[in-house]
Amino acid sequence: MPNEDYIMEINRSDYTILIVDDVMSNVLLLKVLLSNEKFNIITANCGRVALEETKAKKPDLLLLDVMMPDLSGFEVAQELKKDPELRDIPIIFLTALNTTQDIVKGFQCGANDFISKPFNKEELIIRVMHQISLVAAKRIIVEKTKELERTISGRDKLYSVIAHDLRSPMSSIKMVLNLLLVSLPKDMVGEDTYQLLSMANMQTEEVFSLLDNLLKWTKSQIGRINVVHQNFSTNEFILSVIDIFNMVAQMKNIKIDYVKDDSTANLEIYADIDMAKTVLRNLLSNAIKFSNENSTIKVFVTQKEGMAYVNIQDSGCGISEEDQAKLFHSDTHFTKYGTANEEGSGLGLLLCKDFAMKNGGDLFVQSEVGVGSTFSFSLPLKKD
Repeated sequence: MPNEDYIMEINRSDYTILIVDDVMSNVLLLKVLLSNEKFNIITANCGRVALEETKAKKPDLLLLDVMMPDLSGFEVAQELKKDPELRDIPIIFLTALNTTQDIVKGFQCGANDFISKPFNKEELIIRVMHQISLVAAKRIIVEKTKELERTISGRDKLYSVIAHDLRSPMSSIKMVLNLLLVSLPKDMVGEDTYQLLSMANMQTEEVFSLLDNLLKWTKSQIGRINVVHQNFSTNEFILSVIDIFNMVAQMKNIKIDYVKDDSTANLEIYADIDMAKTVLRNLLSNAIKFSNENSTIKVFVTQKEGMAYVNIQDSGCGISEEDQAKLFHSDTHFTKYGTANEEGSGLGLLLCKDFAMKNGGDLFVQSEVGVGSTFSFSLPLKKD
């Protein structure tokens, strides 16, 4: 039963009640009582008229007599429950029938409540207000749901447009900076200029990676990214990703060591190779970001129970147990700075876990502060 404070918040004139009774004195009495409570009232004197009025005006509540000459209240309720547009309208039966069998039948027909004749005025108002309060709450939920859907749709569209429109020019800038660093020796441009170019290149790589992750994350969340399974070897995709990151790693004098094992080097994986590369790129980028200069990042593959595990191990700053718990929660904005003050958005790890799970795998982390971290993701092996 709603409390009085909540009842007072409802604008009763926004709600319409249909009173159905073949006894005119009952209709008039109910109409007076509920009109005094500021509700809009419509009436019907038989079951067939009640059905017509309900279909035409879609009231918020029915006060429905059970014993009527043409259609009983139970039959009216059964007809209403067959109509998808009317089935959710609450029904309070007004009846002198009060046996357990009658009450059970009423609820089976779709009753929300019963009021016995002769009724008590205060009880009537409270029971009516209870049903109207539920209707009001449902209206709020429906409206808030639509508002949330509009907000999410607008946000996803904005993210997609920003990421898509910025990704292309950032890609061009990234290529130019990479070319300059390769073609211009340090002694030609001077130490300061070379450092500026290196810093600009690193920042551009980070922005491009963020935009790429943002575009993919948005597409994944709105269901516009498909998983295309294919067979490929661990060597095939790991070496191609490491080759891309060797230059970035060299800027911090970091070595990426792919530790090959004869038993796992050529494992056949059945997954989306582009998603697998995206996961590995993000994890390698993070490993470089959080590794100290002159250190080594190890990449190695293990297998267990039909799954291949790609492991990226660094000896960097590590992550505390408290912060590890925040890594894979989209509702937690977690930012940690790298060893050269590189800033991360946390989006990359969410994308990694999402892509790994979309392929039937998962993402894992083992880390100790001051020792380093090992991020691993699993992918299903090719089935024989």
